[in-house]
Order: sequence, then C-alpha cells, then structure tokens
Amino acid sequence: MSKHQYTPDRKSAFKRCIDYFSIKTLKTLSHKSIGIIPLPVYLILVACLATMVWNHQLMGNNICTMIALLAVCGYTCSTIGQSIPFFRRIGGSVIIVTFVPAYLVAHQLLPADFVDPIHAFWENNHPIYLFIVAVIVGSVLSMDRQILIKGFIKIFVPLLMGSIVAAITGTLVGLAVGFDLFHIIFFIVVPIMAGGLGEGAIPLSIGYAKILGQPQGDLLAQILPAIIFANLFVIVTAAALNLLGRHYPRFSGDGQLLRVDKEKGGAVKAEGPHEDVRPLLTDVAATGMIAISFYLIGVLTHQLFGWPAPIAMLLIAVLVKLLNLVSPAMHEGAIGLYHFFVKVTIYPLLFAAGMTIIPWEKLAAAFNLPFIVTVFSTVISLMATGFLVGRKVGLFPIEAAIVTGCHSGMGGSGDIAILSAAHRLSLMPFAQISTRIGGVIVVIIALLAIGCLS
Repeated sequence: MSKHQYTPDRKSAFKRCIDYFSIKTLKTLSHKSIGIIPLPVYLILVACLATMVWNHQLMGNNICTMIALLAVCGYTCSTIGQSIPFFRRIGGSVIIVTFVPAYLVAHQLLPADFVDPIHAFWENNHPIYLFIVAVIVGSVLSMDRQILIKGFIKIFVPLLMGSIVAAITGTLVGLAVGFDLFHIIFFIVVPIMAGGLGEGAIPLSIGYAKILGQPQGDLLAQILPAIIFANLFVIVTAAALNLLGRHYPRFSGDGQLLRVDKEKGGAVKAEGPHEDVRPLLTDVAATGMIAISFYLIGVLTHQLFGWPAPIAMLLIAVLVKLLNLVSPAMHEGAIGLYHFFVKVTIYPLLFAAGMTIIPWEKLAAAFNLPFIVTVFSTVISLMATGFLVGRKVGLFPIEAAIVTGCHSGMGGSGDIAILSAAHRLSLMPFAQISTRIGGVIVVIIALLAIGCLS
C-alpha cells in the first residue's frame, strides 16, 4: 500500500472533518440574515425565483410567490442601503428601495417576466392600503386618549402656517430663478402640497384639463416631477432630523408628538406602541379584522359621499378610542399589529411602489437647477415652519416638522417612506391628516383659483 493511500481510519477522519466544517458553516450561515430572511432561506428563495423568471413561470396572481419576490428584492435593496457609510444615515435604505427599482424599470434593465407580475400584483391588490390600515389603527388604538386629542388639535397649527410660508417662499424663489408665476403656483407649489399621486396629481390634472382645455396626460407629466422630487427631499430631511434628535434630545420626542410637562407632574407617555408587550396572536388577528372593518366603512363612505376612505377610517378609529371602547386585549393586539407591519412589510412594499408608481423618465426630464432649487426651498420652508411653530404650540419640534413635511409627500406610500427614514412610523395617523386633509384643501383652492383666472 502506498504511503499516500487513505486507510479506512484516515477516510473516516477526513469525512468527520468535512462533516464538522459543513455543520459549522451551516450554523454560521443560519445566524446571518438579509433583513428578516435567514441567509440559507434567502439563497433558496433567490434560486427558486430566478428559475421561475428564467422559465417564464413567475405568476403575479400567486400570493406566496409575490411575498417571496418582494421580500427578497426589498430586503436586498435595504441591506445595500444600510451598508453604505453616511448614506444610510440620511435615509439611504428607503431611497435605494424606492428609487433604484424605478431606474431599473425605466432603463429596461429587468426582464419583463420579473416586472409584469409585480405590476399586476400591485394594480390588482393595492397592498399599500393594508399597510396604512394596520399602522393607523394599530397606532391610534394604542395611544393615550388625552395625547391623541391634543395632538390632533395642535398639529393643524404648524400645518397651516407651514403651508402658507412654503407657498410664499416657493413662489418667490421660483420667480427669482426665472419661472413664470402661473407655472410656479399651479405646476410646482400646488402639486407639492396636493396630497400625493392618487389624491393630488390625478384630480389636479383632470381639473386643469377641463379648465385649460389641454390633454390630461400632458398636464399630469408636468405635475408629477414636483411631487416626486419633493418626496425625495422630505425623506432626506426627515432622516437628517432624526440624526439631529439624537444629538439634541430636547428637540425630539422619539416618535411622540405632544410634549408633556414633567415639572407640572405629567408623565411622558409614549404615543407609539411599546416594544416590550407580547400580545396573543388571537388578539393581533382580532384587531386586524377590526382594522379591516374600519377600512370597509371608509370605502363605503367614499362610495356614498366621496370622502377619502383613509380619512374616514382614521376618524372611526379616533372615535372608538375617544369613547374608551378599546379593551385591554384590543390594545395589546393593536400594538402587535403595528409592530408586525412596521418591521416586516415596509421594504417589500416600498420596492413594489418604486417599480410601479414612480416614473423615472419624468424625474430625469425635470432635473434642472432652477426647478430643484424651487422645490427644495418649498419643502425646507414647510418643514422649518413646522419645526418652529410646533415648538411654540407644545409639540416636539422634530416630530412636528416631519408630520408637516408629509404634506408634501406622495400620499400613502410617501408617508411610509418619510416616516421610515425618520424611524417614526408611530406618527402615521398625524401624517395622514397632513397628507389627506391638507391635500384635499389645497386641491380645492387651486382648482377654484385657476378657474377664476381662466
């Protein structure tokens, strides 16, 4: 026998060594994850999804497949954003998850068998509404009643003052950089504060088309860039405000909007759901059904009276809380519902939104210095006013500025991106007030004004 030939004992030892390192490697990999997905599971999902795309078998009507696809893509993008130094501190994860898919779709860098199922899933199911329902109802039902009342009343002050200051600032800056007054007001300033895409851009374009006698599509193309760039600026500013709050805690409520004076014997109560509560799964499921019932009432209200469904749902949730109809089980279920959707579904939803509702080509066409300066000055003046006025009326300045900034977001998906970048999704009910009610008022005033001028 050659001295280099393996004996049975040597073979057994070699096999044990391979087994040991294989098990150790698997254990190491199992403790790593991409987002919430364990790394071995992530690799399996990537292999399965890639094979489906290659074989043209990726189906948008299969809920399990779409959950896997959006989770893999969303968490991959968020992980990339979190790994970039400094960029991650200014909302890098949210920016990459939202805008990189839009870029890839616009430049046809993704196969149609990958893009089309996501478009179909988004258009047919509108998953963003489920997220908003869960976060609004979860945060409202878990709030302190007195803070809820005072917060809703006081937030209108910085919102109103911020809108006025932003309109004046944006108009003056737009005139200074050479824009026409009519274009500044109705195609930059008004769209920024109109409430997003569905509730703002589309009603504005329809109204403008009827009044001005121009094609709606052309007008919509002029309106969209201001909304999208404004949303991007608010995301970055909200993330910067979050950093400011870490260095200067006196300006930040860590997700709590309303100040409570300790010197007068008040206790500072967290508005957002608590981390240490472990509700029963049945309570979470029951609260989820309650949230859906609130939303269906909102949908019915919209069908009968034309009111925005999210606002009607929000008012119902607030009324239930004010009437003290929230049981302890419902309270804990609301906390669990809130945390599940905030921690699990945010990045997959933002990825799908970026692929389906952000027109990258319109962003690129509008990218010029005068336009950017006008939009940026409008957004910054809006949030700066919210910061200063919020402090005067007893709100935490950073929270007041972020909620006021949601007035210039892209609707529900914009609110999610902004609050995620600031790590303050507990402010969603107030953000919806800012976006929906503030947007409706701006749209009505703009259409009345342009009708009179025409």
